[in-house]
Amino acid sequence: MKVAVVGATGLVGREMIKVLESRNFPVDELIAVASGRSVGETVPFKGKEIPVVSVENAIRQQPEIVLFSAGGSVSLEWAPKFAAYGGKVIDNSSAWRMHDNIPLVVPEVNGHVLTADDHIIANPNCSTIQLVMALAPLHHAYTIKRVVVSTYQSVSGSGKKGIDQLMSERADLPHQMFYPHQIDLNVLPHAGDFDMYGNTTEELKLTNETKKILDPAILLTSTVVRVPVKGGHSEAVNIEFKNDFTIPEVKRLLGGMPGVVVVDYPEANLYPMPLMAEGKDEVFVGRIRRDTTCDNSLNMWVVSDNLRKGAATNAVQIAEILLSKKLV
Repeated sequence: MKVAVVGATGLVGREMIKVLESRNFPVDELIAVASGRSVGETVPFKGKEIPVVSVENAIRQQPEIVLFSAGGSVSLEWAPKFAAYGGKVIDNSSAWRMHDNIPLVVPEVNGHVLTADDHIIANPNCSTIQLVMALAPLHHAYTIKRVVVSTYQSVSGSGKKGIDQLMSERADLPHQMFYPHQIDLNVLPHAGDFDMYGNTTEELKLTNETKKILDPAILLTSTVVRVPVKGGHSEAVNIEFKNDFTIPEVKRLLGGMPGVVVVDYPEANLYPMPLMAEGKDEVFVGRIRRDTTCDNSLNMWVVSDNLRKGAATNAVQIAEILLSKKLV
């Protein structure tokens, strides 16, 4: 089994390699791929240093599974070339997510949609993954009408440049500005590019991807905010259901969802936080309570490590499904 990681020297690419190792994915040969300026560098895997090669070199080796985390333009150019010989591409960019013929997959939610004909598979946005993990069991039970989400997204969601700006500002060191404003001791209601209606691309991803994964009838609006946290995304979620619920039953459904952990003990000051989620693959849900201002409505707080379940782990889990269903 040859597995390639395209973008192997980036934050998510390195995390993908760690997850492949920690989950004991059956890799006989790891092919680390990056841009020309990184060729010749190495990345660690199972106690060895794996040399970084070009994407052309990787295609010649014809890996069976290719994990992409190298940006949308790279994926649009090269993913079809891996797919052409029969490789299975799992792409972490936004390039393929909304294509009608490309599955957008969170394994615990809709892994069943994968077929032998799928050679390019899209990994959802990090904030979408943790959101639908929490929404899915509740939608199946009560039918969601509308969702209002406010996100508190860490700088690692922007890659290394976001982390560098935050940590440099915190240490009062000279630095390049990645964000349009200071991020340390500040919050930015801005992630992605603004459209003509004032929505950002990150906000539109939440809406469109949730509809594609769960149900196109769900109405979803969001405000995405970048916060001075190094890693881990948080979301304040308000849900209006078609049918009524009880809080104990909501907690039971969430607790029974694979990959979701309920942490909801406010009397002991226990609730999900980014530090709790750091380095973990689970989605943590707490602050679960009824919204008394609207019928059949619920508030909850959802936290996950955006580099793990929000990106790398979800991609590797998709690869695991392909193996288990003998699709590769």
